[in-house]
Amino acid sequence: MPETTPLVSILMAVRDTEPYLPACLDSILAQTYPRWELIAINDHSEDRSPEILQEYAQRDSRVRVFHSERSLLIPTLKEGYRHVKGTLINRMDSDDKMPQDKLEVLVDEWLKLGRGHVVAGGTEHFVDEGEVGDGFRRYECWLNEVARNERHFEEIYRECVIPSHCWIIHREDFEMVGGFEPEVYPEDYDLCFRYYKHGLKVKGLDKVLHHWRDRSNRISRTWDVYKDNRYYGLKLKYFYELDRDLSRPLVLWGAGRNGKDLAREVLKREKEFHWVCDNERKVGLDVYGIRMEHFQRIPDLERPQVIIAVASPQGKEEIADQLRVWGKKPVEDFWFFS
Repeated sequence: MPETTPLVSILMAVRDTEPYLPACLDSILAQTYPRWELIAINDHSEDRSPEILQEYAQRDSRVRVFHSERSLLIPTLKEGYRHVKGTLINRMDSDDKMPQDKLEVLVDEWLKLGRGHVVAGGTEHFVDEGEVGDGFRRYECWLNEVARNERHFEEIYRECVIPSHCWIIHREDFEMVGGFEPEVYPEDYDLCFRYYKHGLKVKGLDKVLHHWRDRSNRISRTWDVYKDNRYYGLKLKYFYELDRDLSRPLVLWGAGRNGKDLAREVLKREKEFHWVCDNERKVGLDVYGIRMEHFQRIPDLERPQVIIAVASPQGKEEIADQLRVWGKKPVEDFWFFS
C-alpha cells in the first residue's frame, strides 16, 4: 500500500546568508505539511549562519545541521544527500522563502502520479527594498508559463525549465538520474537535462510555490560559471546526445551575436551545416567558413533539424509560426536555444 504521508528531505546549502536565514527557516517551520526533514549543510560560512542553524535545530528536531568538508555548491549538496532519510527529495536556497502550503501541494500532486514523475511549481521573485530586476522578472514569467502549459521539455534548450528549489521527486528516481553526482554547473539546468534524458515526466503546477530572493550578490550573478547564462556548451552537449540526428541536415537560424556564438560551438562538433537569416545584407556572406543563406532555403532541405538563436521574443514567435507553416514541429524538427 503506498505511503500517504511520505517524509520529504529538503536539501539546503548555506553560506553566509545570515541576514536572510531566519526568514527562510521560519517559512520551512511554518509548512502545513508536517513530515519533512531539513538537511542544512554549512558551506564554510564566515558569518553567524552556523549558529542560527544550530538554534533552529534545538527548537525543532526536524532541522538537521551538517558541515561540508569541500567548498562550493555541489560538494556541499553531496554531503547533505548522504544524510537524507526521506522518500521524496526537494531543494531549498537559504535566502529564499516557502509559501506555507508548498510541500503540501507538491506532495499531494506527486501522490497522484507516483514514480517516474517530477512535480514542479511556479516561482515569484521578491526583494527587501527596491524592485526586482527586469531579467529575473522575465525569467519568472517564462518559468510560470512553462509550468502552466507543461512545456518543460519542449522549451528545455531555451533556459533552465525547472528552478532548483521548486520541484519534488522520489528518491529512487533522483538517484537513477545521477542526483548531485555530476559536478557540472549550472547544476539545476544539468539536472533538468538528466530528467529529460531518462524519460521522467514533469507535472507543472499553475501555482507559485517558491519565493525567490533577488539580490545583487546571488551566486547566479557573481560566479564565473553563471556569467554567460546562454550555456551553449551544456545545451549542445545534450542536444547532440539526445536529439541530434546526423542523418538529417542541421540548420542554424540567427545571424546576430547569439547565432555567431552558437555557430562557433556547433563547428566544434560538425563542420558543415546550413546557416540562415532574414537579413538581406548578410545573405551570401562567408562567416567562419559557412555561407549565410536566406531562411527560405529551409523548405528545400530534406527533414532538416533547426536550432534557433535569436534574441527578440517577437522574432522567435515569427520564426516558430513560419516553421509550423512549413509543417515543422517543436521538439521533432526545431528547438530554441536562446
